[in-house]
Amino acid sequence: MVNTYLTLNESKSEKLSKSVDSLFKSMRMSLQQTSNFLASNEGMSDEEIQEHLELLRGNSRYFNSLSWVDETGLIRSIAPISVGLRGEVINGVTKDVLDLKKPNLTTPYIAPSGRLIVLMSEPIYDDQAKYRGMVGGTIYLQEKNVLNEILGNDLIDDNGSYYYVVGPEGKLLFHPDIDRVGEDVSANPMVQKLLLGESGTQRVTNTKGTAMLAAYSYVPETGWGVVQQTPVSYIEVLLDDHIQTLILYVMPPFLILLMLSILLARKLARPFNHLSELVNQLAAGKVVEIPETLSHWNREADILTKSVLIAIESVQENNHKLTEVAMTDSLTNLPNQRKFNQVMESWILEKKLFSLIVLDIDHFKLVNDTYGHKVGDEVLKEFSEVVQSTIRKTDLFFRYGGEEFVLLLPDINSIEAHRIAEKIRVLFENRVSVTGDYITISIGISEFPLHSASFDELFIFADRALYQSKENGRNTTTIWSEDQMPVKKE
Repeated sequence: MVNTYLTLNESKSEKLSKSVDSLFKSMRMSLQQTSNFLASNEGMSDEEIQEHLELLRGNSRYFNSLSWVDETGLIRSIAPISVGLRGEVINGVTKDVLDLKKPNLTTPYIAPSGRLIVLMSEPIYDDQAKYRGMVGGTIYLQEKNVLNEILGNDLIDDNGSYYYVVGPEGKLLFHPDIDRVGEDVSANPMVQKLLLGESGTQRVTNTKGTAMLAAYSYVPETGWGVVQQTPVSYIEVLLDDHIQTLILYVMPPFLILLMLSILLARKLARPFNHLSELVNQLAAGKVVEIPETLSHWNREADILTKSVLIAIESVQENNHKLTEVAMTDSLTNLPNQRKFNQVMESWILEKKLFSLIVLDIDHFKLVNDTYGHKVGDEVLKEFSEVVQSTIRKTDLFFRYGGEEFVLLLPDINSIEAHRIAEKIRVLFENRVSVTGDYITISIGISEFPLHSASFDELFIFADRALYQSKENGRNTTTIWSEDQMPVKKE
């Protein structure tokens, strides 16, 4: 039983560490993309950069705040603007990070606001390799964000099991007892192993003097460690109850006992085998169907089954949250560019006939400049609703980025796709938008495999057709053809 709980705790701590590791890799990728964007758009004004940071923060929900600090230490832009640091010169930990001139993730520290935070940063270099500052994202360890939603460590199981997270200096970052966050637990021998980058299981006595069956897993991306543990006293109670029950059955004659023991062993093995299969499926990355939880006649098997199912359900729920966050546009609730790439690559592998339609709202920047970004957001949502009300259930609609959307039409050639696109264009053209005025769209179309069997080429051709529609005066639908030359987007 001790080994079983150690294995279960090891499985949960490993899954949690992988979830945290995956999340921080996504965060790092997001900062890298932002750094590259700022480096390649030096002509952007501070207000435009502020708008970009606000949009990125709102869409990803990775960071509690995002900032652009130039090479002199001046905070040029910060989202949300309500933080109130824009125009100030940094100092302390943030200044040390700026001077590093390379990617960095700080150890947890107390910010001037009194919050316990970590800062992830990415340097900005222009095309002459000159250092232009950094873009930084802060994570408030004791406040709401994606990291807290994944960990969700505000519950202690009925059996006393719980988990906590320690930082690279041995301080608690997450704990069911929030008052202990920030406490130094580096004296714990298991935490010392985590600080060395090790993972494993062992029986330990925690800082409160309680014996625990614990599993610890190192998070490579951050240097953090996840510890999952169950009180030994709980196991001892289960064992005592089990031994007392067995003693009552020792009284029958030896042969009857032997026969009953054989039957009992077979029945006991059945639920454990089933649990082993479920854990192996989870370890292999498969989606585990959670069976209906029925009470088992054996108390140990019953408790273990429920504990394993709760652990599996928790891990899969965390993974599902990560997937949803990564593949859904938060403004329109449409699948985003990542999901579009996944679907389109799948269809190309299947050699499935489909048409690709790229749609772009004309003069959208003017809408934002004239009516404000809130109205601009409403225009995007309105456009999303109009398209979704027009297409078939089998058609897939994505927000590609900004005011650009993508529509995939299975089993539809480009001629038929042109008819559908024109229907959408005319419907939107004749509709009074939330601005009180009429807004138009431009559309480009390509077809698989007629125009290309390549993912990249197919999208480029549809995009060129879109640009051709822009060149032709906008409010136009164009099917890509080989005589179209590359054009510059206005």
